[in-house]
Amino acid sequence: MNSNRAALALVAAAIVAAAPGAALAADFHHVQITASSPARGVEWYVEHLGCEPVADRGDAASCDGVELVFVPQSTTGGSQGTGVNHIGFSYPDLTAKMAELEAVGVRGSGVRLQRFDDGSIVRDIPGLFKIAYIFDPWGTRIELVEDTERLGFHHIDLSATDPEATLAWYRDVMGGEPATLRGRQDGVAFGDVLLLVAPHPEGAAPAPTRGRAIDHLGFVVPDLDAEAPSLRRQGVRFEAEPAVPENARTAAQRAFVSGPDNVRIAVVETGFAGVGSELAAAIRTTDALAPYDVPRTSWGEPDLTGIWTGNPSHGIPLERPADVVADELTPEEAIARREDGTLGSIWGYDREWRDVTLSYGHAAVSTQVAMIVDPPDGRLPARTEHGQSLYERVLGNYESRPYAGPENVRPAARCLTRGIPGMMMPTVYNNGLQIVQGPGYVAITKEMIHETRIIPTAERRRLGSDLDLWLGDPQGRWDGDTLVVETTNFDDRVSSIGRPVWASSSDALTLTERFTRVGPTTLQYEFTIDDPKIWTRPWTAMFRFDRDDSQYELVEYACHEGNYAMTGILSGGRAVEAAAAAEAAR
Repeated sequence: MNSNRAALALVAAAIVAAAPGAALAADFHHVQITASSPARGVEWYVEHLGCEPVADRGDAASCDGVELVFVPQSTTGGSQGTGVNHIGFSYPDLTAKMAELEAVGVRGSGVRLQRFDDGSIVRDIPGLFKIAYIFDPWGTRIELVEDTERLGFHHIDLSATDPEATLAWYRDVMGGEPATLRGRQDGVAFGDVLLLVAPHPEGAAPAPTRGRAIDHLGFVVPDLDAEAPSLRRQGVRFEAEPAVPENARTAAQRAFVSGPDNVRIAVVETGFAGVGSELAAAIRTTDALAPYDVPRTSWGEPDLTGIWTGNPSHGIPLERPADVVADELTPEEAIARREDGTLGSIWGYDREWRDVTLSYGHAAVSTQVAMIVDPPDGRLPARTEHGQSLYERVLGNYESRPYAGPENVRPAARCLTRGIPGMMMPTVYNNGLQIVQGPGYVAITKEMIHETRIIPTAERRRLGSDLDLWLGDPQGRWDGDTLVVETTNFDDRVSSIGRPVWASSSDALTLTERFTRVGPTTLQYEFTIDDPKIWTRPWTAMFRFDRDDSQYELVEYACHEGNYAMTGILSGGRAVEAAAAAEAAR
């Protein structure tokens, strides 16, 4: 027995000897899950695991009487490897359930399956039942089992350096009843909720739950003031003293204590109904900001220099959705919308990866309904006949399978360019923008595909009409506090916007951009597309960047060096052709 396990065993033994019969009369209350959007967390568990929304709450789901509470906060990773490794649900036909979830896939809904070493997703444990594992989009590991005796919410699986001592703590301190799972695994029961404990790998303690996907477990007592002295007599450390939390929905108190194996535990009073989230604090409205005097460079031009990020604008659609009539979204709608955009684009990326890239926990979220501000309806104008024909032809070329060659793959996937202003659009990652100024020039570097534009602000001779460039030929000028950039001579092989508006530019395109610093940390970006060969009228869009010199760092986008997708796309295409040829030859 290592020193950690020995110490925990001694503590458990001392508790039993010093205070027999002093356990709390606690029932299990909730599991708190860190989710970027509480609304989407509830929806995910309702849709995929059969839970029910809690009435009058937008942040909780009831899973057979067990509350799952979703709180938006920064995270340091998933639940796996912590003192609360996973939660479990049981279904009468696990094979069918996993087939259902596998058909959903990762994209959009964020159902990620964990495969066993042999590639299977369901394993039969002799003498027990079938098991499988999935992850929710926020990093919570979930075990699905086929236990017809306990359908629905099934168990909570703890990871411990000393399972026996941990079970003793939940039994003798929190008041759980000894229980077993089909006589195969010892546990502790709190009513219908079963806590199981598995040994953590030797030589390491479980990671703390605080700030992870499962932040803590909650237990309820009738009177927290009456029960707190009993916990203290048993040596339990309080992380937060009993009190009514700020923004609590009821007058019931809550305290946080430290459980074994770095598990954070909330002890709440009967009637506790959670805490209202301060979503509005993370929201940026589209209202005009207060008057702002833009700082000047040493040579007298407006100072736009710095590192900016488009993270707050991630999720704003180019066009106004047909079902949105309000001028702005509510905080809940704005956060849920960004979460939709994230889930739709992360595919199989891990929770902790995408949270770092989008700076969850401290980045603002925009309530802007759509980027297009002209036409006033927020929708793209009609295409010309030529524009529609070009759109359909190029779209069909890009979407044809298999690809005949790299020319069929869109320029962004070939690591060439995302076009302009497509390169400026916020995505799920690499939204950094660095601006450097000098007399007569402004340099703008975009993190995605590491493209840099050198924009002259003094008049110069423009390129000839026979020379086209991926990012066109720019000419800048200052209009008061605004940098205005007019760009022509675009190569029409790249879209000006990118997906899903492929083939939306021609050699007649004039792009006019306006960069305006509207606050000490806010850069407004506006662009106008004037392409008479493609659109029946010009149109304008706008969104904003945040300044973040201290936190955000542009990273190398080694696209070509890591572009294994191109090899896979083309070799896969040749394999499909070979298989088709072999089939035709039979």
